[in-house]
Amino acid sequence: MDRGDKQTGNRKDRIPPNQRDVDRFPVLTYGPVPHIDLREWRFTMTGLVEEPVSFTWDEFMALPQVRMDSDIHCVTGWSRLDNDWEGVAAAELMKRIHLRPAAKHVMVHCYGDYTTNLSLADLQSEGVLFAHKHNGEPLTPEHGWPLRLVVPHLYFWKSAKWVWGLTFTEHDQPGFWESAGYHMRGDPWKEERYSR
Repeated sequence: MDRGDKQTGNRKDRIPPNQRDVDRFPVLTYGPVPHIDLREWRFTMTGLVEEPVSFTWDEFMALPQVRMDSDIHCVTGWSRLDNDWEGVAAAELMKRIHLRPAAKHVMVHCYGDYTTNLSLADLQSEGVLFAHKHNGEPLTPEHGWPLRLVVPHLYFWKSAKWVWGLTFTEHDQPGFWESAGYHMRGDPWKEERYSR
């Protein structure tokens, strides 16, 4: 049985090892919630690209929008199933840039000086999006308003809040939590919680 197959209706099969099913959406944040002015907000894509790309909030919201359903698996041990997200698919953003051949990884940048790393393959996986709504409502500031990355196949710390940009790189580099000992990838089904 596919561990993520929601057609089965069996919630237990969708929860990775040593996780517990919760209904609430806990707020876990390092540091204060940033104050973000949408008039100044920019989303940038830089690094190993032919030309850097930048979007204002209005330009970003004019991109094709999608809705996706996914489960959340937090490294602290809780899972929240059936989350409805609305935003711009990562695949849609990738159409707006031309990567250089050496690009294999990406650093995600957020307000509050938070970063997290992803492989290019993980960023381009099905279901990854930059969300501005959760369950039909705009994200709250505590949950990443105005924009958070959603990477449903990895632990939720990779779904960074308050995202403002991506830097494409050749080599994998640790982000904030990875520098503190968290796993460089974070697959919940393999329990990649911490570096060994």
